[in-house]
Amino acid sequence: MEGYEYFNKNIRPLPKLRNGRINPQAPGLDDNDIDAFRHAYVSGVFTQDYGEITANIMGLMNEFDPAGAFSNSVNPRSRNMDLWNNRIGRKFGKKTKGRKALLRLIHQALKKGELIIDLEDPREYSGLQKPPKRLARPIVALSESESGRNEIYYDLIARRMMSREELTSLIRNGSYPGYSIKLIRGVETPVSRRDGKRINNIG
Repeated sequence: MEGYEYFNKNIRPLPKLRNGRINPQAPGLDDNDIDAFRHAYVSGVFTQDYGEITANIMGLMNEFDPAGAFSNSVNPRSRNMDLWNNRIGRKFGKKTKGRKALLRLIHQALKKGELIIDLEDPREYSGLQKPPKRLARPIVALSESESGRNEIYYDLIARRMMSREELTSLIRNGSYPGYSIKLIRGVETPVSRRDGKRINNIG
């Protein structure tokens, strides 16, 4: 909704509900400039919050069904457009810390033609085309407490959200061999077994 609100205020008006709020379910929001802006912005936010690698995988997952195959409901040109715009968002997410700055940069990218806003655009996305089928450590931290302790986790492959207690229990029963449990300030906390690969770290 942050992306929609910025777009509505600074680029062009979007369909509204009777209460005056933007209608995110309205027709005409796919495969065009607002769709491109939204994909880039969300990917940029994910990059700011969770890092470029995690943002990339989460974007890829959005284009596939849970079994890891292409979703039959997605037009290949639409998928190409989404992956392209996700990459643009990650690029600006790495350059910025605040969301306002990210929105401005994506707006500039839209003006300059960096985003794909039309399915007839011949540009082809050449990055990673599919999410990895298996990661030794597929867990990322989504939120943390005021003290900085990770509290909510997400399994990128299983697409499952877990609390710290749930993940701790699953690690203990052997469901996540790439992780271990460490007592931090008296609290059992999931940690990744170090292997030197950023993609396998909880962050």
